Amino acid sequence: MTTKSVTNPAKTFNIPSLDGIRALSFLIVFVAHDNFKPVPGLFGVGVFFFLSGYLITTLMRIEIENTGTLSLRGFYLRRAFRILPPFYLVLMLIILVVKAGVLPGYFDSADLAASVLYATNFWNIYVHPIQMPGFNIFWSLAVEEHFYLVFPFLMLLMIRLKLARRSQVSILLAICTAVLIWRCILVFRLHSLDMVFGPVTDPLRTMYGTDTRIDSILFGCVLALWGNPVLDDKPKHSWTLVIAGVLTLFGTLVYRNLVFRETIRYTLQSLALIPLFVAAIRLHDHWAFRWLNSRPLRFIGVLSYTLYLVHFPILKMVEGWSSNRVVVGFVAMSISLVLAYIVHVLVEKPLARFRRRFGSRTAEVLTQPVVEVVAVG
Repeated sequence: MTTKSVTNPAKTFNIPSLDGIRALSFLIVFVAHDNFKPVPGLFGVGVFFFLSGYLITTLMRIEIENTGTLSLRGFYLRRAFRILPPFYLVLMLIILVVKAGVLPGYFDSADLAASVLYATNFWNIYVHPIQMPGFNIFWSLAVEEHFYLVFPFLMLLMIRLKLARRSQVSILLAICTAVLIWRCILVFRLHSLDMVFGPVTDPLRTMYGTDTRIDSILFGCVLALWGNPVLDDKPKHSWTLVIAGVLTLFGTLVYRNLVFRETIRYTLQSLALIPLFVAAIRLHDHWAFRWLNSRPLRFIGVLSYTLYLVHFPILKMVEGWSSNRVVVGFVAMSISLVLAYIVHVLVEKPLARFRRRFGSRTAEVLTQPVVEVVAVG
């Protein structure tokens, strides 16, 4: 396997199909939250996690290959300017509509603090389910932020130790294996751990825990480092692997056993996504994947972060106007798209220009051709 040279990433680097995948993942989550139970909302989260790990690690890898190092300052500045302003703006909007009585629910300062501090996932697990309407879905953002507080340091350490990419991949896969074993320990109820780690019989522990879900992100990081469809030359693509991936995903969704769902399911889904991501990116002009690059899906993909932030409280608000789920979904989606576009124009685009001025110059150049990704769920 050889590496493609990216000497001028600002002009040449592009990853097709990712906006479409991101849009599809959001739509899965949206329909699931619209109370269409057969749709697997958690699977949409898993796809976002995988996509986030793949894209951000790809950008890290390009920066490392072009500069010899990784700018932690640049990484955290970009992430802060991308993630925090829309998030805190939406939090304030939710509080305003709750206090105005437009959105059913009540204000809870403790829930707000947990959300502001990106502790929603463990707050849900160990304290009580988030009561503030629209806040409970921020658990996936917490998982992401916890992961990215640590992962850049791990990447930098592996660089300074001059580890080959094969060794880096082996380390990440070892962590994924450890996470799977830990999920099994929790699910199989080793009672000696109950007093330390909480109610292990509660599926929220494995669904929402940072320590039990980071492997979904790490598998995307693995693809970015080894067999990357953008950066690495590979043998001719195998449709057999694509079909195997689709069948594996289908099997994980139809088999509803709780122990399976909360142990190996997340691992199997992440492994199945690898050949599908490779095919969607490398064969983006093929009829099987061309639709992922359509304008409507790309538009939704660009807005997907803010769409995720606003869609759930809007769904709850519209539910008070109609009991027809199709009507609720259509109206809520329409309002969400308008609001997300306004935030994109007034907040996200100006901040993108700000990041170009004050962020790490090298890393910013690498990031510009690709819309930055944020995992939601």
